[in-house]
Amino acid sequence: MNRGILILLSLFIFLTSLNAREIGDYKFDLIKKGIDNNNTLLVIGGIQGDEPGGFMAASLLATGYDIKKGSVWIIPNLAFYSIIKRGRGVFGDMNRKFAYISPKDKDYKTIQRLKEIITSKNIKFIVDMHDGSGFYRKKYIDKNHNPYKWGQTVVIDQKEVKNQKYGNLEKIAQQIVNSVNKRLISPNKEDAFHIDNTKTNQKDGDKEMLKALTYYAITHHKSALALESAKKYLAYRRVYYKMIALEKIMNMMGIKYKRKYKLTLYGVKQALNNGIYLNIGGRIPLFVSNSTRIIKFLPIQKDVKFSSNNPLVTIINKGKYYQVRYGNRFVSNIIPQYKKWDKSIKYIKVKIDNVYKNIKFGEIIEVKNNFEVQKKKGLRVNIIGFVKKGLKNEAGIEISKNVIFKRFAIDKHKKSFRVEVYKGNKFVGMFIVKFVNELMAKK
Repeated sequence: MNRGILILLSLFIFLTSLNAREIGDYKFDLIKKGIDNNNTLLVIGGIQGDEPGGFMAASLLATGYDIKKGSVWIIPNLAFYSIIKRGRGVFGDMNRKFAYISPKDKDYKTIQRLKEIITSKNIKFIVDMHDGSGFYRKKYIDKNHNPYKWGQTVVIDQKEVKNQKYGNLEKIAQQIVNSVNKRLISPNKEDAFHIDNTKTNQKDGDKEMLKALTYYAITHHKSALALESAKKYLAYRRVYYKMIALEKIMNMMGIKYKRKYKLTLYGVKQALNNGIYLNIGGRIPLFVSNSTRIIKFLPIQKDVKFSSNNPLVTIINKGKYYQVRYGNRFVSNIIPQYKKWDKSIKYIKVKIDNVYKNIKFGEIIEVKNNFEVQKKKGLRVNIIGFVKKGLKNEAGIEISKNVIFKRFAIDKHKKSFRVEVYKGNKFVGMFIVKFVNELMAKK
């Protein structure tokens, strides 16, 4: 990395742009990647809010892949309010509302919008992603391994959807199973995948599935199946298996992609837990990954816009403070100090390890040894955590990590600190200084 500086947020393509949410204001995102065509893959996560393997896999597909050829549509947060509340379905099980739903049901608008997407002429294959209890086995073995469990399965409603390009569901499911089972983590292969044909429309079939998303899709001449990872495993392991399956499906459909992470168990864990950020008004960058539990006195303008590079990140307006969530995970509480903003200035000059750079507000920079914000007439600099008696403007002072109180860091590793700039009483902008060692700075 050039001279130990890393501008992270200047390269953001914000997937989510949102206001602070109120209860009930949780519309799902539809993310379209690639170039729309009539061979589009639709991937859905989060229909049940207590199944993080589903919605985190969909989110990773949205953020961790560039689609080079073909078309992929992704819904990573279908029942978003249920995800936030860590419940299967705050307003009832959403995956049992496709055969019939009352217009008075609080999920009605969500279901109707989703039905329109499912029946879009471009959609040729649909994957609904879940986590399931136990381990599916065709014959009863014990209470955790039997035909009534869902874990580690590719679920199909029937063998075939006639007159469809990808109509041979059983054959496709077997290809997915074969692909996943070549890369199992468990040495005893307990986590091997199996096909579960629920025979939904047959006399001996699972009648509950008549109400589900995949069967609705099939009755509207769309090929669809579900992926179920075992709830026994941690979320990143569940996601690992789903990503192998999704890549197999994209390959089958001729969709070309470039993956941004390494498809290993550790690689998936890193991709899910690192590199996630929040930006407030384009001027205040914050960590989601490794954020402190509370951020005090942030100079926020009322009704400011929040953005993130991950569709599972959201802000909840709690009245006196804002709560940051990443899917079903609590991230931090932001206690605001409401200020008027002055957006007339976009950059400020900073000397970073003896190299001068123009830093844009809203960025994160990496520093090996020290930095110094250059003085500019009319501007006042406040480095949160640096204290020098009688000093009102902290521009023009060389700052190293050992002169900043660690308790003011905004990350759990105590390496990152806020630098705020003001013009009179108005807030101009903020950037984050992240202290790194020499090895990290060269990467």
